[in-house]
Parts: sequence; structure tokens; C-alpha cells
Amino acid sequence: MTDNDVPATYLDGYARLIANASATGRRLTRDELDSRRSLGEQAAEAGLGMRTLMAAHLAVARTHWPAGAVAPDSVLVVVAQALDAFAEGYERAQRVAVRQEEAARREFIDDLLYGRSDMGKLAERAERYGLRLSYAHAVAVARGAAAYEEGDPTPRSVERAMVSRFGDRHILLTTKDGRLVCVAPADQDEVLAFFAKHAYAATDGGQVAIGRPQPGPGGVVQSYEEALNALELAERLGLGDPVLRAADLLVYPVLTRDRQAMADLVVNTLGPLQRARGGAQPLIDTLAAYFDSGCVSAEAARRLALSVRAFTYRLDRIHKLTGADPADPVHRYTLQTAIIGARLLDWPDQQM
Repeated sequence: MTDNDVPATYLDGYARLIANASATGRRLTRDELDSRRSLGEQAAEAGLGMRTLMAAHLAVARTHWPAGAVAPDSVLVVVAQALDAFAEGYERAQRVAVRQEEAARREFIDDLLYGRSDMGKLAERAERYGLRLSYAHAVAVARGAAAYEEGDPTPRSVERAMVSRFGDRHILLTTKDGRLVCVAPADQDEVLAFFAKHAYAATDGGQVAIGRPQPGPGGVVQSYEEALNALELAERLGLGDPVLRAADLLVYPVLTRDRQAMADLVVNTLGPLQRARGGAQPLIDTLAAYFDSGCVSAEAARRLALSVRAFTYRLDRIHKLTGADPADPVHRYTLQTAIIGARLLDWPDQQM
């Protein structure tokens, strides 16, 4: 070991290069530079710090500086060449290590969110990234107008806020398919709420969905899929809430569990609207606005930029075509369920 606790292996031949430079005034050859680069790579792989390594090189240069050197400038040039080559090799090894770490982390994230790996091995790998998959977890997913990748300004700003607020709490922040993803222990709902708040702000008014807490290594996959499904439902149904919780949207999967039954309800209930002048869509929009506004005609008319009289005329037209009166509680439930089904099944654009 040297005085700077650097093994002599990583300084091999350095003193000899200095002596040769003093005696001949020559520069380093390609093989000598490659040797310095190789030693730099080895030092990086061994985990030695760059500052310590540079200090050791300078200490050797001072110790072996030729007395009465006839070409001191040549010695300085060789020292600079050697240090530059050594640093180049060191940095190259670090870049390779970073790429390998990034690839391993991305592979883990893919396996975690898609459940493609053995759950026992996945749990072992998860500990490296601060997750304990034997516990229950919940997943939040945020989307914005743009697609995000790790290292982009938006994910970094959210990560800084999370780390500043919670530190190390066994939280995983990442990106997947252009969205921000946060995995947190199920008993720390405040973490996901904080993530939702900052992700919404960072994505300039995007939308965040939070899956239900699920136990075990496979629970992350389930919660992640629930969050994705919540975002898809929001898009289909026009739900504008900034934060969606899968637990609050369970009625929709129930309604569509029997897809054929829902399709039959939509066609049988709303099918007659296709006979209207202009097709079914304007009347479907009318019913949707009516139900979304709490069945208040004045508010629904305002949302559609119609007069109350024109809106009332549309409701009457719907009653005549379908035989169902939106003002009648029993009929209203049938019509509202059919409207939800039409949104989920993309009817009438997608005929069934």
C-alpha cells in the first residue's frame, strides 16, 4: 500500500515513466497510455476514489522527481499524459458500471411491474432497491401531456421533493411507458398522496391514479394494473379529477364484467337514438351532461352551451325515441348505466 492507501498495483511503472521522461525527453507511447488506462479501469472497478488516486500519483511524482532533470517540462508533460490516461480509463469503467446498473434497475422494474420473474428471486432483488415485498404495497401512476424518462427534469423534481420530505422510506420512484410511477408501503398513504400532489404540479396538471394496497411480491403488479385501469377509465369516461383512487372506481369494472350484457343494455336502451337527426352522439352527450350535473337541466345546458329550452327539447326527444324518461328515477338509472356502458365500450363509434 502507498502512503495514500492506494495499492501499488495501480501505480505500477509510473515512477519508471517519470525517470525515462527525464532522461530522454520523450512522450508516452500508445502502449504506455493504454497501460495507464487499463490501470484506471481496474482502480474504478475496485471502488477506489479518484481524489485518492490522483493524490497518490502526485505523491509518487514528488518522490521520484529526477534530481537535476535536464528537461523538467518533459517530466511535467509525461505526468499530465499519465494522469489523463489513467483518469480516462477510470471514467470509462464508471460509465460502463452506470450503464450496467441502469440496465439492471430497468430489468428489475419491468419484472416488478409485469410480474415476469420468480417471486422469491424478485423479492431478493427488491431489497437492493429498498423494497420489502413481503409487505403490502400500493402504486401510484402519473401521466402528463409529455412522455417522461428517468433523468428528465420532471421525474427529478418529483424525486427531489420526495427525498426531501420522506428520506429513505422504502420508496421506489421510476418511470414506465412515459409515466411517473411511485411504489410505497401500503401503510404509508401519505407518501402516495404527497407524490400525487407533486406529480400533478410537475406534469402541468396531469392526472394521477392510485391503486389499492395489495400484499406480497405480486401485490405491486396488481396495484400497478389497477392504477393504469383507473387512468384508462378516466379517459373513456371523461373524468377530470386530478387524483383518482382505484377503490373509488370499482363500480365500473363490475358494470363491464359481463361485457355482452352491457353491450345488450347499451344497444337496446340507446340504439333508438340513432334514428335522430344528426345521429345518436348529440343526444348521448345530452344525457351525459344531464347526469354529470346532478340532473340539473340549467347546469347541463350551460355545459353544452345550449339554452335551457333547447336542452329540455333534447330530453323530450330522448324520451320519445327510447321510451325512457330521464326524469323518472327508474328510467334514469337504466339510462345512466347505459351511458356509462356507451362510454366504456366507445359506442356508437364502435358498433356491437
